[in-house]
Amino acid sequence: MAELTPMMQQYVDTKSQYPDCILFYRLGDFYEMFFEDAITASKELEITLTGKSCGLDERAPMCGVPYHAVESYLNRLVKKGYKVAICEQMEDPKLTKGLVKRDVVRIVTPGTNLDTKSLDESKNNYLMCIVYIADRYGVSVADITTGDYFVTELSDGTGLLDEIYRFMPSEIICNESFYMSGLDLEDLRGRLGITVYTLEPWYFDDAICKKKLLEHFHVSAFAGLGLQDYDCGIISAGALLAYLLETQKNSLSHLTHITPYTTGKYMMLDSSTRRNLELCETLREKQKRGSLLWVLDKTKTAMGARMLRKFVEQPLIEKDEIESRLDAVEELKDGAILREEIREYLSPVYDLERLITRITYGSANPRDLTAFKTSLEMLPHIHCILEELESPLLTDIRGQLDPLEDLYTLVHNAIIDDPPLAMKEGGIIRNGYNEEVDTLRNAKADGKDWLAKLEEKERETTGIKNLKIKYNKVFGYYLEVTNSYKNMVPDYYTRKQTLANAERYITPELKELEDTILGAEDKLYALEYELYSTVRNTIASQVERIQKTARAIASLDVFASLALVAERNRYVRPQINTQGVMDIKDGRHPVVEKMIPHDMFIPNDTYLDDKKHRVSIITGPNMAGKSTYMRQAALIVLMAQMGSFVPAAEANIGLADRIFTRVGASDDLASGQSTFMVEMTEVANILRNATNRSLLILDEIGRGTSTFDGLSIAWAVVEYISDTKLLGAKTLFATHYHELTELEGKIENVNNYCIAVKEKGDDIVFLRKIVKGGADKSYGIQVAKLAGVPDLVIGRAKEIVEELSNEDITTRVSEIAAKEQAGRKKNRPKKYDEVDIAQMSLFDTVKDDDVLEELKNIDVANLTPVDALNMVYRLQNKLKNRW
Repeated sequence: MAELTPMMQQYVDTKSQYPDCILFYRLGDFYEMFFEDAITASKELEITLTGKSCGLDERAPMCGVPYHAVESYLNRLVKKGYKVAICEQMEDPKLTKGLVKRDVVRIVTPGTNLDTKSLDESKNNYLMCIVYIADRYGVSVADITTGDYFVTELSDGTGLLDEIYRFMPSEIICNESFYMSGLDLEDLRGRLGITVYTLEPWYFDDAICKKKLLEHFHVSAFAGLGLQDYDCGIISAGALLAYLLETQKNSLSHLTHITPYTTGKYMMLDSSTRRNLELCETLREKQKRGSLLWVLDKTKTAMGARMLRKFVEQPLIEKDEIESRLDAVEELKDGAILREEIREYLSPVYDLERLITRITYGSANPRDLTAFKTSLEMLPHIHCILEELESPLLTDIRGQLDPLEDLYTLVHNAIIDDPPLAMKEGGIIRNGYNEEVDTLRNAKADGKDWLAKLEEKERETTGIKNLKIKYNKVFGYYLEVTNSYKNMVPDYYTRKQTLANAERYITPELKELEDTILGAEDKLYALEYELYSTVRNTIASQVERIQKTARAIASLDVFASLALVAERNRYVRPQINTQGVMDIKDGRHPVVEKMIPHDMFIPNDTYLDDKKHRVSIITGPNMAGKSTYMRQAALIVLMAQMGSFVPAAEANIGLADRIFTRVGASDDLASGQSTFMVEMTEVANILRNATNRSLLILDEIGRGTSTFDGLSIAWAVVEYISDTKLLGAKTLFATHYHELTELEGKIENVNNYCIAVKEKGDDIVFLRKIVKGGADKSYGIQVAKLAGVPDLVIGRAKEIVEELSNEDITTRVSEIAAKEQAGRKKNRPKKYDEVDIAQMSLFDTVKDDDVLEELKNIDVANLTPVDALNMVYRLQNKLKNRW
């Protein structure tokens, strides 16, 4: 019976331990894959599939990638959601007899990828663990490239989705129960591109999770970590730690702290709001340019860029914290000279957070250490400048920033200024750092002189004028003599190799010299690597100091960036209030004003409060600027609460707990949802989750269905939002249903505003200015003309609209509104059901008697056949309540 060869048996044994991974199996200068892994990898990586004799009747499918280019192939597999186990040779094949020992040194997954070249330096690469137990969610999040580690608990799926959107992890690990929670995992995989893995039950064992956390952080009780009230959170955090230990195969010493948090600390932003406000990327191109982050990001370091992204995605809701940030930004804005000095010193600072991770992993190369040294060289200068600043946050940053001068001195003394990438080929340690290194290096250098003298001596002794001493890795040093001088070779030369046109020889003296030189070289390389490793380990032992300093540098970089942007873009410091007043004078859209010619943007005021100005209904034609106006108000609020100055002449911002946006809609055919269904789903989400402290941006509610159904829904939504007993949220409500302007005066906290338009005959000019009052028409035909719709169509549209306008809808709506208002005052319902909201209509049900009365009054004798048909059709629709 055929048996596997010893090497293939070793492969099969290793693979059996990692069945869910593609195994990269090191063989010499290649990582090889066999059997099913080879078939999968060859297809995904588009590399040649070959075969290898393995002792069985059939050759094993095989493919491979060069070890020096492994990261690019690895990243391609990981991005597609595969796990990859890296199996290395644990012994030097040259020094080993028989089978080389191999073992898996690391498992790479989307959330544990350490390759900085494949990661966006301005973004965290988060791994999230979700545990669903007894209708509660334990959530923990870690970025192993930076050492960030967070934990929280949630009671509902909506809050969990908000956290997923906030962190946007590349990978989620979960327990099996999570699949029963009702969350759409296929949506996470498909639309968001998140890899989701289910872990075995032992990962979530309560005792194991607690033990791992306590041991890792060297504490005896969870009170020391602030986790005593996080029962589900502890299980989630412990399972995540166990997963990281299993995949990374090291102590994870750079995970020095875990931060518990409550979701109520930050403004909640759902996926629609993040997308519609284009916080970090544009809606269509998914590019940074054109987003809010693009405007605000003038950071000098990768750490600062990541922290600024967190500021944008996690605005604060505590007034004191916001004011502290604003104090720091203001001081740096006013102190331009000090700020620019700081930014100049920040420029050479590398990504300390990810550098220290590579150092603790033992994968940092010599050039990483010189980058580390260059960064540390700037710290004393930055620390000195901070002594001149007084705001509390900047003072705190100075206290957190350790100049790390001892580590700078260590690296400066030990490592040369321009070392090679390789760690084990010498040329790393500076002369004068270690006496033995200097001795061996001299011996290696002197060896060249020794060889030159021996070469000259042998030429004179033998008379062979072109005799040369050469070297290669296979044969070592040798004397090379061309065939034309072969007859002059003395007897004490021993032939080593014959070539086509020359012979290679060795002599006892050259052999002795070879042993001396090569022995010195091997010893030198080994000693340099040992000293380099000692320096690296010394730095790794100070990981907490370095991470603390890295966070301080990141914060300083963010505040300097926000100060610079405020100065360049004429932003002002917002006032923050807790009375619910939003008063913006000459507000501007921070992105749009940067995308259009200088000073062309038209600023506008915005005023909302919790009393008589709770809802603003904004009317006006398409392209006039309604959406820009509403978005700018939302962005100004968000910027203020993240601690930034804002684009306005003045701004007094009442704290918002959430911002919701419903702007535009598109089909989601993959999940079977039409444009209107997507719109209604988003509206339902807003009405269920908004509070009276939320800011709502609603654009064109009800446009995806028939005119009267849409108008009815829009009307009902405004009523619900404006009612303080039901919701009472501050709202900007843009609509083409200018009939809704009838609500002003009938609902006390609803006010009308419109985009000013100047008419020139059949043409219109957009003035981009918000003014009090409502638009009396939508100017749709004029906008269609501007868009280039053929004149024939425009002309016919004018005829049709003139015919339809004979049915004076506005008058009818006004009558019904008054009736509805009187009815509400008399019998106001205590609570609207979600279904009721969708079904509410602003129209009374048409009575049969009304239709009969109209039939009695028709002059049948004077009706044409066409008029009679139209009359029947209209009366029938009345009976169906579609008018």
